[in-house]
Amino acid sequence: MNDAPLLFSPEVADALGAGRPVVALESTIITHGMPYPQNLDMAREVEQVIRTAGAVPATIAVMGHQIHVGLTDDSLEQLAQTPAGEVMKLSRADLAVCLANGRTGATTVAATMICAHLAGIRVFATGGIGGVHRGAEHSFDISADLHELAQTPVTVVAAGAKAILDLPKTWEVLETLGVPVIAYGQDELPAFWSRNSGIPAPLRMDSPGQIATAARMRARLGLAGGQLVANPIPPNHEITQSEILPVILKALDEAETQGIATKSVTPFLLQRVFELTEGKSLASNIGLVMNNARLAAEIAVEMTKPA
Repeated sequence: MNDAPLLFSPEVADALGAGRPVVALESTIITHGMPYPQNLDMAREVEQVIRTAGAVPATIAVMGHQIHVGLTDDSLEQLAQTPAGEVMKLSRADLAVCLANGRTGATTVAATMICAHLAGIRVFATGGIGGVHRGAEHSFDISADLHELAQTPVTVVAAGAKAILDLPKTWEVLETLGVPVIAYGQDELPAFWSRNSGIPAPLRMDSPGQIATAARMRARLGLAGGQLVANPIPPNHEITQSEILPVILKALDEAETQGIATKSVTPFLLQRVFELTEGKSLASNIGLVMNNARLAAEIAVEMTKPA
């Protein structure tokens, strides 16, 4: 029996009760991705993209001993104004402790998947998933997102894995775990800020309907886990690999020189890439999040249609 402490916003409760499409959204991008008020503007905009595409957004966060599934505008503003240092960044390992202690927590990919599944939401839009960090053969630094995809039945729409990671190893781990990695509309996997990575896609689908059908078929077969839809960034927001790779390598070298490791690595690298690209990486990030939200909403709409 599911007795998780879920608090649904009125909009999300109405949609789920009526069988209308709902798309989950993470909250780490709000609390740790950019400063106020830009983070609030972005959160409102991505929610509106989902509504325009015919679904209901459900931004997920932990506040006051409860998992909030969908935030009212007041709650969204409150979260956006909370200093990042006061917000726990939640994955599978931290979620229960945050709830038990009454802390405020922002959900990463793994925690958002868990909460979405508890709430009966089947589709989740994010920017990029975590994965295998460069040098993981020495550090064993591998994101919990990968194992979550292997066990929690949620379709995740992302622009691939974050390009600061070891992308070939990330895809190898997902293959080993049996996670379907589906490139949307192209034969090559995207690389977050870049449309192409040079890595052939193991699977390709070209319509939201195909993706929804695949999710239903996995359920019929009794296969555990979800599926990852790798949605390439729109061309007008792309930073090509030739432009971004030297920036990433410079940021990685600085992280190693400064001894930055574990959970501090990703925020450090993303901040340095932002600085070294003079803000272009953040603008691209926002563009790809909007694009992923739109596709996720279209998939959610298809999932609510009769099989």
